[in-house]
Amino acid sequence: MELEALGIGRDQEAVYRTLVAAGPASEADLRTHDVVAGTRLEAVLADLLDAGLLVREGGRFRASPPELALRSLVVRRRSELGRAENALAELTELFRVSSAGSMRDMVEVLTGADAVRQRFVQLQHAATTSVRAFVRADPLVLTAEENPAEDEAVRRGVAYQVILERGALEGPGALALIEESVAAGEEVRRVDSLPLRMLIVDDDLALVPLAASGETGAVAVRRSGLLDALVALFDQYWARAVPVVGERVAGEAELDGRIVSLLLQGYGDRSVAAQLDVSPRTVQRRIRALMDEAGVNTRMQLGHAIGRRRGED
Repeated sequence: MELEALGIGRDQEAVYRTLVAAGPASEADLRTHDVVAGTRLEAVLADLLDAGLLVREGGRFRASPPELALRSLVVRRRSELGRAENALAELTELFRVSSAGSMRDMVEVLTGADAVRQRFVQLQHAATTSVRAFVRADPLVLTAEENPAEDEAVRRGVAYQVILERGALEGPGALALIEESVAAGEEVRRVDSLPLRMLIVDDDLALVPLAASGETGAVAVRRSGLLDALVALFDQYWARAVPVVGERVAGEAELDGRIVSLLLQGYGDRSVAAQLDVSPRTVQRRIRALMDEAGVNTRMQLGHAIGRRRGED
């Protein structure tokens, strides 16, 4: 369902789509479509009438033209968002003035894994231009698989620059995750080790997770000399980090060998992916890379090339 952002619920959207596709219908006709549970249909129709998405014509309901009815809802939501952004700017300025001259204006201390995890996700959802990160081999509060905010931000066009410790490349499934991130548009580099974990959002705020005496915590650093120092630290590591794109990352050669072995046994892409616990997209990319490396255009030619190479070995 795609209209929830306009305040249209799942059932309402289902009924509206049915009427757009099928044309005017009575309540009895709609019940035969079984789009919404019978006890809910009357209330759903009332909601759609109130929203201007339907018109009643005698005993039948007709969908209002989407380019008019939905556009008006979009314009209204844009207006509401504009007012919300104005309120955000006003409240931010009030907070800055009330905190001026205090440490609270520069650093916020977060205590507990839940608080750190919440802020980590929240900052990525709020990012508008860039996210830069230090990722150590041992995640503190959230693994890559548990971070859907990253995928959502990348889809919105937020630029990600990620520096990984070498050890982060060697965990189960790490190769597939890195390949998918790079394919989605992220820049990923690696170094042998990192001094800390860090997330910098829009160069406006940094989150630095910490662990002291067994208690999980973090500091959120706002615009200040300290934030400038963290940005400079990231830039120094980025300049000497090795790009992951295009290189044979740890475990890649082994993965290719296992993919080839399963292909020669007759497994399809999805079956290979399931056997190796990677995504089908990763399998397809590695096969394409092997074909390019062997200078062939089809999988059959790739099989012949591999068989010939094994015979020579």
